Amino acid sequence: MLSEYSLNNLKGVGPKQLEKLQKLGLFVVEDLLFHLPLRYQDKTKVTAIEMARIGSEVLIDGEIFSQALTRGKRNSLLVKIQSQEGTILTLRFFHFHYRQAQQFTRGKNLRVFGELRSGPNGLEMVHPSYQFITPNNPPELESTLTPTYPTTEGLGQASLLKLIQQAITLFKQHPLQELLPQRLLNELQLPDLNSAILTLHQPQPEDDLEKIKQFSHPAQQRLIVEELISQQAGLQLLRQTEQKRSAPALPHSQACNALLASLPFTLTQAQQRVLQEIQKDLTLPHPMQRLVQGDVGSGKTVIAALAAIQAADAGYQVAVMAPTEILAEQHLNAFLEWLEPLNIKVAALNGRMKTAEKRFQLAQIESGEAKVVIGTHALFQDSVIFNQLGLVVIDEQHRFGVHQRLALHEKGQNQEIHPHQLVMTATPIPRTLAMTAYGDLDLSVIDELPPGRKPIETAVLSNEKRASVMEHLYAKCKQGIQAYWVCPLIEESELLHAQAAEVTATQFTDYWPDLRVGLVHGRLKGEQKAAVMNAFKNHELDLLVATTVIEVGVNVPNSSLMIIENAERLGLAQLHQLRGRVGRGDLQSHCVLLYQAPLSETGKARLNIMRDTTDGFRIAEEDLKIRGPGEILGTKQTGGLQFRIADLKRDSQWIPTAQHWAQILVKEDAKIVEKLQARWVGEKIEYQHA
Repeated sequence: MLSEYSLNNLKGVGPKQLEKLQKLGLFVVEDLLFHLPLRYQDKTKVTAIEMARIGSEVLIDGEIFSQALTRGKRNSLLVKIQSQEGTILTLRFFHFHYRQAQQFTRGKNLRVFGELRSGPNGLEMVHPSYQFITPNNPPELESTLTPTYPTTEGLGQASLLKLIQQAITLFKQHPLQELLPQRLLNELQLPDLNSAILTLHQPQPEDDLEKIKQFSHPAQQRLIVEELISQQAGLQLLRQTEQKRSAPALPHSQACNALLASLPFTLTQAQQRVLQEIQKDLTLPHPMQRLVQGDVGSGKTVIAALAAIQAADAGYQVAVMAPTEILAEQHLNAFLEWLEPLNIKVAALNGRMKTAEKRFQLAQIESGEAKVVIGTHALFQDSVIFNQLGLVVIDEQHRFGVHQRLALHEKGQNQEIHPHQLVMTATPIPRTLAMTAYGDLDLSVIDELPPGRKPIETAVLSNEKRASVMEHLYAKCKQGIQAYWVCPLIEESELLHAQAAEVTATQFTDYWPDLRVGLVHGRLKGEQKAAVMNAFKNHELDLLVATTVIEVGVNVPNSSLMIIENAERLGLAQLHQLRGRVGRGDLQSHCVLLYQAPLSETGKARLNIMRDTTDGFRIAEEDLKIRGPGEILGTKQTGGLQFRIADLKRDSQWIPTAQHWAQILVKEDAKIVEKLQARWVGEKIEYQHA
């Protein structure tokens, strides 16, 4: 079997070559078959210069007419060839040896391949591949299109092509096992695996090259579907493993009713529905694995608090993990307000605690006296020992890696009892992406905002209007409202990021000394940030100038104006999160997106979407179209999403189909699923058990 056939067995593969191949994710001969070309070159026919189209890659024969060296900033060698009809084509070389130049003597014949361009002196090719030919006895043309493969430093295209050709020779002798049921292939009208692989490595001139370029050829779709089915089956196996584990069955709590009765608001229908789903999960003897999506301001925190009460009332501890100290502090204040009247002790852990305070908190957690523990990544340090952890709540999941989430989960494994998990995000994730990234979790959506919330009105203005926007903000603050001015990262430097905010804060205090201005950025210590945020919350400040550290977790109902500078530099999800810091009270809120002209087409599209809608899910769909899944989920979260062939942005229409067939295969044939996992995940299979 080619899946067991080492690359060492191929001619030309030594230890160094093997290392380079492994960098490309190639470990066995079968892997080479799934290493598909990036593009193809058509060297199956010679095209006359007169018939060739500008912009196309073509194979051309011609006789050398002249050659010359030109000197300038970059020396270049110009070789002119002509067709039998006398049409001239210039070959331009920037990298050449003088000996090489001497080979191009008048009267010799060349066969060249490259992209035809319009140059300063007519038709030209830059750095074409070439060979000297005898017109009466020209070399044989290729019988199939020539593939160009993804490669890595130190591994040339020619070397890789030779190895793949060896793999194809072996493959023809030992075809791969067809793992997908024939009824699936019939239903989806897809070819069998072996013919699909052969088509993609050696497409015939009559194959539809345009479809292959667009990744819509049936041969490509065949491999995409199998890879997605394998990925979905992996998630379902992971889910089944979790379902077999034991968790504490937490009964419904009367204390939840006490909190609901004390709240100054009523839960929306969406909140009530999601709460019921969570409460039911918690009563079951296997771990809850639930993702709650809710747009900014939809009220996820109170749902997490009610879940925490159910666990604490049953005698178990709850860990609530937030990605930033600002968000952890906000959760702490809310949980103290809601839970302490119910005699549920709330503790906190963060990186800026003094040693004595930290020691005291750790003792409270270990003894079990602290029922709810709120913190940042400090929660999964080795020194944190829980007495009886029953529920883990993770906010803004996409900001943590899979391993961080599981490290906290493992802290609760006590005598084979696993804690329940509630994962929350205010970053709406398109459904197909959620099915793929979080397929092992149940999904709940809070798709309703509390009544009385007015949509935030958004304006898009050029940076030329900055001075008048500053004046407008000052006038509004004098009328009693509070405002944010956000200075995004201009370069990948926290120092520059902080300086941009400092300069803006200084401008406001210089122009209007009576304006109370606060400043928050990533270089401030935790206690300094907390002090400024509390001052803003208590209306001791009119304006908060900040970097994007305020993206999540800031809730000041009186703030109703936000200015985001250089908005074109931010992604849609981040803009939506920032805008969600206003619009939390009864006042009509406004957001101004300032951009630096000229705007790219993508930048224009992004800002127009922000102006036209406040619907986080619509914004997420558009964000997926523009940026792709890796950036939306965050690089940390995409550990299990390193596809070989499939692309979540391009192939999202196949995900529901893949999920459906994965369910069938997991149910009907466990051995086939194992083989699919081995084929598609191979050396990376450990992520499923991470």
